[in-house]
Order: sequence, then structure tokens, then C-alpha cells
Amino acid sequence: MPGQVEGGIRGQYETLGVDGYYRSQGGLYRNPHEAVLGRVIIEVVRRSGIIPHSALDLACGSGEVTQVLTELGVTRIDGVDPYTGEAYRARTGSVAIPLTFEEVALGGLEGKSYDLIVCSFALHLVERSWLPRLLHRLAGLTAGSEGRLLVITPHKRPEIRQEWGWRMLEELLIERVRGRLYEPLRTDC
Repeated sequence: MPGQVEGGIRGQYETLGVDGYYRSQGGLYRNPHEAVLGRVIIEVVRRSGIIPHSALDLACGSGEVTQVLTELGVTRIDGVDPYTGEAYRARTGSVAIPLTFEEVALGGLEGKSYDLIVCSFALHLVERSWLPRLLHRLAGLTAGSEGRLLVITPHKRPEIRQEWGWRMLEELLIERVRGRLYEPLRTDC
């Protein structure tokens, strides 16, 4: 892809740092696992029986998750990403809310509510010290006890503890990509 740094995303993280990579490459970003990502979302929705009407695409990248959710009939989707707004808008026609994980943890989405929150290939990038606060805040953004969090990751990180407001309902693995579905334990965050 034009403008991309050599070495794959992981190598670029090492060379530029995560923040540096997304600042320089965010407008060009594309998830290299896009095809399997869509399969994970569709399978989790099918197996769980959830019918989301509203969703938060957290760390929305170029809109891969938003596109799949739209095809599944989700009518209101907020994309959030401080770096990839240009790529997100080019693909979805919508504007990404430019918030960092830390800004979300501090209440940047206050007053919003979602049936489904999806964080794809990014939650493992959250600083360990911010992860509990972010997850508590996300639990507070779910639409009551029926809200769900779907974490899609190429490895086992991050480990989400129940004391952070979530209980894992299921995990599925497709082509080395994990989809973990959680329900909130409480919504008073």
C-alpha cells in the first residue's frame, strides 16, 4: 500500500511506536485480517442470538467492523478512533469520533448507550494501567444488562477480569483470530 512503512504492522509498531505508526499511517490503515474479522463477527452474532440496533466500533480503523455491522442491520454505529478518521470516512462515509482509549475511559462518550461494543485488534494496545478504568467505562455504555462487548484479537491478550465489569460468555477461534463475547456485570460505572 502506498505510504506504508516496510515490515508489517508489528514491525512498524517496533520502529515507530504504536502512537507514531497510527499518526503517520492512520489515513491509509487497513486491517490485514479483514476477511476473517467479518467471519468472526457474523459467527458471534449468529451463535449468541444478539440483535444489536446500536453499536460502538471502538478503534474503528478504516471501518471494517462498521461495514459488517451495517450489513447485519445495525442502524446506529459510532466509530471511535483518534488516528484513522480519514480512512474510516473514505470507506463508510461517516465521521469517526477522534477519542483515545484514555479519553473514552475518562468519559468522552458520556450519555451514549450501545447494544454492542466491538473492539477489533486494538484492546491489547491499551496501557495496562488504563485497562480496568476503560472496561468499567465501557460497561457503563452498554444498553442495560443486554449490552455486549466483543473483543477480536489475534492472540490471547488482553485478559479481561470480572472485577473490571465483564464476564466472558463465549470465545471462538477462526483462523487464529479470537472473538470473545462478554456481558456487563454492572452498569453503574
